[in-house]
Amino acid sequence: MGFHPFHTPYDWGRLDRYRAIAAETGLPLLDLSVGSPVDPVPDAVRRALADASDTPGYPATKGSPALRTAIADWFISCRGIDLRPLHVGIVPTVGSKEAVSLMASLLHCGQGDVVVQPRVSYPTYEIGTQLAGGTVLKVDDVADVESWRHVPGVRAIWVNSPCNPTGEVLSAAQLTTIVAAAREIGATVLSDECYALMDWREPAAPCALGAGVCAGSAEGVLVLYSMSKQSNMAGYRAAFIVGDERLVAEMTVARKQIGQIIPAPVQAAMVAALRDGTAVNEQRERYQCRLAKLVRALTAYGYEAAMPRGGLYVWIAARSGGCWQDMEDLSRLGIMVSPGEFYGAPGYLRCSATASDGVIDEVVARLAASGNSVAQAPSDAA
Repeated sequence: MGFHPFHTPYDWGRLDRYRAIAAETGLPLLDLSVGSPVDPVPDAVRRALADASDTPGYPATKGSPALRTAIADWFISCRGIDLRPLHVGIVPTVGSKEAVSLMASLLHCGQGDVVVQPRVSYPTYEIGTQLAGGTVLKVDDVADVESWRHVPGVRAIWVNSPCNPTGEVLSAAQLTTIVAAAREIGATVLSDECYALMDWREPAAPCALGAGVCAGSAEGVLVLYSMSKQSNMAGYRAAFIVGDERLVAEMTVARKQIGQIIPAPVQAAMVAALRDGTAVNEQRERYQCRLAKLVRALTAYGYEAAMPRGGLYVWIAARSGGCWQDMEDLSRLGIMVSPGEFYGAPGYLRCSATASDGVIDEVVARLAASGNSVAQAPSDAA
């Protein structure tokens, strides 16, 4: 049985019209749509990649001993979690998107199986369930376990904290409730934590593998993490899954057979990135500063913008009431953002802070110079 058909509004080609409008301004395009890193890859990561480039043998699907140790050490130093007593499995993945899109299939979900996800969320959760032939159940709040715990056929629950796009961060208490309810019905918690170190109130967001959250066991819990944002390694396709030892072992066997294996030089680069806390902290500060600038500028322009609790995006309600009209209005300033419809909320916009300092500063300047401030906002933009 191969992949099933999927359908999604998540198509970046739908933005071509707005790019064309922006081009008509004659101004350089200021792109805040795709959350793709633009800052340099840390020197230590690049050196590690180069030093490991002469590696002719096949890499280990489960990750090199050095990588597995670095992941365990990172959990201790950055998340405050000792993985050893939890009986976890570890496997690197070709970026977190690959892991997300294949997750339902690797869990053998199919017809009659239900995968729960937040109603407003990263669209690949839904696409992955569709590819497996399962049924998507969207709920307003996955922490409201009564919205899904009695639904027949629930096999997995997606959690994303900090959330893309909203920036919401779930508390340890909320995660504890989710894990306990999932275990009661024999479902797996899939915790996408790729923005974990970008909690703007705490050093790191709560983890589904926290000792108090998972009651000292990784059973039925899988945590996904990515190096793309914290170390600007999106081009390396470097991420990993940590969690339930049995589930990870089964996935690793399947991944080996289909060649989902991280190249040895990339594994070496991941080790360097996980051990370079200084570079990670510097990048965190860049993003926090950019987000603050965007929030101030968008607020002055007339949006109800606020600093997100976590993540890399300013999530704002469209002034016109619909994302596509606001997309057009902003594109006439040469500014491109992401339509909320992509994430399940057509009345919103997502503005990414992954653009360079120069682009962010120019966005601020154009919004300020547009003359379309709060005091002068058009009546139909309420």
